[in-house]
Amino acid sequence: MADTTPNDVRPMADAPLRFEAPARKMDLATLLGLAAALTLIGLAIVLNGSPLAFIDIPAILMVVLGTFAVTTISYTGEELREAQPSFRQALLRTEIDPRVGARRVLTLADKARKRGLLSLQADLYGLRDAPFLQRSLGMLVDGLQVDEIERNMTLEAHAIAQGRHRAAAILRRAAEVSPAMGLIGTLVGLVQMLGSLDSPERIGPAMSLALLTTLYGALMANVVFLPLASKLERNATVEQLVSQVYTMGVASMGRQENPRRLEMLLNTVLPAGQQIRYFD
Repeated sequence: MADTTPNDVRPMADAPLRFEAPARKMDLATLLGLAAALTLIGLAIVLNGSPLAFIDIPAILMVVLGTFAVTTISYTGEELREAQPSFRQALLRTEIDPRVGARRVLTLADKARKRGLLSLQADLYGLRDAPFLQRSLGMLVDGLQVDEIERNMTLEAHAIAQGRHRAAAILRRAAEVSPAMGLIGTLVGLVQMLGSLDSPERIGPAMSLALLTTLYGALMANVVFLPLASKLERNATVEQLVSQVYTMGVASMGRQENPRRLEMLLNTVLPAGQQIRYFD
């Protein structure tokens, strides 16, 4: 069913348009899922024995710190620094809805059609929450050719998507490393155990190290790294769609096309069931 949410504020004068900034809030799905998984595992541990038995400093040093150390070998320091904002976005979500972006560019296109492209100059500051759209619209108001704007914004969108996918790849690399570090810890523990057969009091700690490192590695990979990597890839896909909507909208304004045609074009790229009806 097509979206019939009321439009953004339509231009009635030359005053700048007012757009509601996307709300930034914690992503409850990610946080609740992570908390629920850890709580269930912790509850199972408590119900079946002492939780202190599952805490081992050598195992933590080997698996947790070892995973971060080995993961950094696969990437440069600059790549790791650039990926940090994407890591935070896996937990802190900006409300990005392609339909909201589509209605926004249609509002701008409608104003440009009625009052000219230069009337959009006053709206640039109000788009600071959407820097991609702000930059592309700024280039249009500054008089750049439409083909050049499309090329620049397409390259920028591609670069942003690459950064998001690189951040997801870092998490997936960490998900590969953590079970491997757990296996290394298991082998270390087994070696220590076999070397302590004549000292029964040392067999228990060595066996504990062998088992806990495997547990830590599996938890880190399957409860933390892989789910967050999937979330980043999902966010990157949505962000690419929003960037495509903005690029199409600015290009249509630059060509002075009818906003109704732009609405039709935007509905061809929006997912099924999320098409908009701005002019109905």
